[in-house]
Amino acid sequence: MDSNVLIAGFGGQGVLFTGQLYANACMNEGLNVTWFPAYGAEMRGGTVNCTVCMSDDEIACAFVDKPTNVIALNAPSFERFESQVKAGGIMVVNSSLVKAQPSRKDITYKFVPLTEIATELGNPKMTNVVSLGAFIKALPVVKKESIIELLKEKLTGKKAQMLEGNILALEKGYSSVN
Repeated sequence: MDSNVLIAGFGGQGVLFTGQLYANACMNEGLNVTWFPAYGAEMRGGTVNCTVCMSDDEIACAFVDKPTNVIALNAPSFERFESQVKAGGIMVVNSSLVKAQPSRKDITYKFVPLTEIATELGNPKMTNVVSLGAFIKALPVVKKESIIELLKEKLTGKKAQMLEGNILALEKGYSSVN
């Protein structure tokens, strides 16, 4: 297995946290992993993305010029990265914010109203975790339980109040993809 995912959105959408969760889940399941963040100086509200590479073998380079898979949390990310996805890849798209139509026939699109689902759960800031649930269903490299265990590890102390909602967000994202 040799794959990668580029997760992209606005600063403040939890892009980097999502990438870290996914990278750690891959590691916990025995894969070799790299996590590579990229963001502008403006951070919150600016463009942010990260790439997670996962493989059974050693990973020589964390840089990816054509991602295998993309999670696009906003319209600018969809517009920027749609053309870059490798043929045969998967693109999970936040249809709550992206109204553009797909332009390719050689990749699989999963249009999911990520922000709408998170808002219905009571917190639009959980859009990132909804997206991760949708992605792990579309590309079953890691088990949902691995992400849940990581959420339990990461969301402690003052953040413990967010655990139940994030687990539900993961579940809703997962069940939103067929």
